[in-house]
Amino acid sequence: MTIEPHGGKLVNRYVQLEEKEEKIAEAKKLKALYIDEYLSFDLDGIAKGIFSPLNGFMGEEETLNCLHYMYLKKGVPWTIPILLDTSSENSEKIEIGEKVALISNSNNIVGTITVREKFSIDKTLLAEKVYGTKDIAHPGVKRTYSLGEIFIGGEVEVFEKKTIEFEEYNLPPKVTRAIFKERNWKRIVAFQTRNPIHRAHEYLTKCALEICDGLLIHPLMGTTKLDDIPGEVRMKCYRALVENYYPQNRVLLSLMPVNMRYAGPKEAIMHAIIRKNYGCTHIIIGRDHAGVGNYYGTYDAQRIFDQFDPNELKITPLFFENTFYCKTCGNMASTKTCPHDESHHIILSGTKVREMLSKGEKLPLEFTRKEVAEILTSWIKESRS
Repeated sequence: MTIEPHGGKLVNRYVQLEEKEEKIAEAKKLKALYIDEYLSFDLDGIAKGIFSPLNGFMGEEETLNCLHYMYLKKGVPWTIPILLDTSSENSEKIEIGEKVALISNSNNIVGTITVREKFSIDKTLLAEKVYGTKDIAHPGVKRTYSLGEIFIGGEVEVFEKKTIEFEEYNLPPKVTRAIFKERNWKRIVAFQTRNPIHRAHEYLTKCALEICDGLLIHPLMGTTKLDDIPGEVRMKCYRALVENYYPQNRVLLSLMPVNMRYAGPKEAIMHAIIRKNYGCTHIIIGRDHAGVGNYYGTYDAQRIFDQFDPNELKITPLFFENTFYCKTCGNMASTKTCPHDESHHIILSGTKVREMLSKGEKLPLEFTRKEVAEILTSWIKESRS
């Protein structure tokens, strides 16, 4: 059984090929709004149906419903607004009802928006409702405070598909759905990551695969923090793992071209909705899904699912405890399955991993596969040379 897209229909906001030339010529005569790389990824997410059922950037009512109630409307959960911001000065030049060209960083006309609304929202409210904090040290809050004073809501038309590195893995929802159907996968579990996959992650994905037909390894490849490991390094790690340690007929490696917001629980729900649009029936939710720093409780990203009716989300979260290698058990385990205390466990933080790599120390095989360790070691050496 194919899972239904969120809201019932997979959105496609790309103009038809036969209309493209005429639409671009028309857009050249319009007023323009410039969008940065972050907004470019959001526009791409709308166009491809990643953000179904959105047809464009959100208006005021949808945004407030999202912030206060975590819904677009009754029965359609949504936790993070997808907004197009601009300055007050730019906004004054734009009339309600007119169509405006959207210009990318590379100065290309990538689409248009039909302006239905112009509105403002208290950025402090926006930050607190989405991220649970007003602390500017939080990367999402910092970006929120940098936004323009006015938001533009309206449906979009998109002329060009956004291309990214490793484009051959950038499969849109309609394609992943077709692959799942071709492979006759009925139960598909998604794994969200923005880091290389270590042994604990591998353990989670394989546990999930025991109860599902297929696994979508779905690394996020939109904008991330500057200190996150670069996408090209992560992709080398993912490919090495998939090629050597997963059954080829049970796994699909694809990219998710969506910005990382670091919104913890709220982003966990969004990641579930997005994977539902890609055709997944299940999603792995770890103990600190989409977290950053110490802004969220250990299992907040799992508990938030209790606030929604499963018949509204229609994707099943699989909750996992923190996992590790136990030297006494001789295998991967969690606090649910291991009787030994922490002195028996091998757990490395991201900080510890970077410290070991910078010193040229080998990462233990109990923590990561040797192929991944070699890739990360090589990257550290090159970045320091």
